[in-house]
Amino acid sequence: MTTAPALALGQQETALRDRARRVIPGGMYGHMNVSAFSAVHPQFMVSGEGVRLTDADGREYLDLMCGWGPVVLGYRHPGVTAAIVEQLERGDCLDGTSPVAVDYAELLVDTVPSADWAMFCKNGTDATTICVTTARAATGKRKLLVANGAYHGAAPWCSLRGEGVTKEDQAHLIHYEYNDLASAERAAAEAGDDLAAVVVCPMRHDIKRDQELVDPAFARGLRAIADRTGAALILDDVRCGHRLDLRGSWEPLGVRPDLTAWSKALANGQALGAVTGIDSLRDGAKTIYVTGSFWYAAVPLAAGLATLRELRKGQAIPDMLRTGTRLREGLAAQAAAHGYSVRQSGPVQMPVLYFDGDDDLSLGTAWAEAAVRRGVYLHPWHNWFLSAAHTDADIDTILERTDEAFEDIRRARR
Repeated sequence: MTTAPALALGQQETALRDRARRVIPGGMYGHMNVSAFSAVHPQFMVSGEGVRLTDADGREYLDLMCGWGPVVLGYRHPGVTAAIVEQLERGDCLDGTSPVAVDYAELLVDTVPSADWAMFCKNGTDATTICVTTARAATGKRKLLVANGAYHGAAPWCSLRGEGVTKEDQAHLIHYEYNDLASAERAAAEAGDDLAAVVVCPMRHDIKRDQELVDPAFARGLRAIADRTGAALILDDVRCGHRLDLRGSWEPLGVRPDLTAWSKALANGQALGAVTGIDSLRDGAKTIYVTGSFWYAAVPLAAGLATLRELRKGQAIPDMLRTGTRLREGLAAQAAAHGYSVRQSGPVQMPVLYFDGDDDLSLGTAWAEAAVRRGVYLHPWHNWFLSAAHTDADIDTILERTDEAFEDIRRARR
């Protein structure tokens, strides 16, 4: 057992934080504001390779966040990097869309059974907003059913934070409880004949709580509500897409959405979002006006095409299942050996770990910080992500370090 590294942030990290506070509100914002959840996680990273990250002070970490989800093949995957460089040499932001947009749309439609067409944007908020706007345009209705606590992006219509958001921004949202079909039926009844869409995530992945897999009967029930009311069923597959099933995360259930929002893992770290939809909503998608100066950039589309081609080889998801299972079993054994009761939930490709009785998350935060000091980058209460680049040997090394982290917190609490 080695002595845990010191808590102090590195010299470059400290200097960068000081500079950032002078020119960036709060020093950083959004989900990457590490000071909101940790005293020791580095804010600034300078490079990534495979499953390894290097911070501004040259410290290396085995990564379990994958850029908060976008990196599905590993940092600087050779095939994706080659596609990026090749396209960049031709051009990126041009006066017209690159032909690669058509190539990628064709492959995405060929991959996803519920897709007859595809549109591209930049991130998950873009994608969910396009879905909602398309549904409203196609149906001529306003109301949306959304699950309590579900994150669908940072735009005012769906923001979970109150600051800067008015009641009017969310006036047409009606909430239901995830996996509670009766509550969804009540919400649909409240919407009456003004229901444009039912919006749902493939599983419940709200922060600071156990993840919850979807009940197939609930998924089928939402499909029935949409069919009965003429509303669109929107699957927000931004977080889960391309990690659970390439065809769409609910395809194994036999429940197909009308519109699907994609992002995160689409382009292995490049800024890309997508919407796929069925033919009957094509005209609705044609009528809306959504755009952005950089939505049509060719480099992310080339990265998306290369990523999907690699994923379609069929080995990435089985690899993530294997290594994710290895990690989950190893962590369970370690926690028990050190006398801790923990809960791990959700798919093994997207794990999260909580300590029983840790209502204020202080113990989980201490353990996550101990892991970071040991060179494993993970989060105390947001789900983690596995990538196809994680090997059995990587997981074994991670487990060696997390075992030391359990020992660190056990000793600190004697």
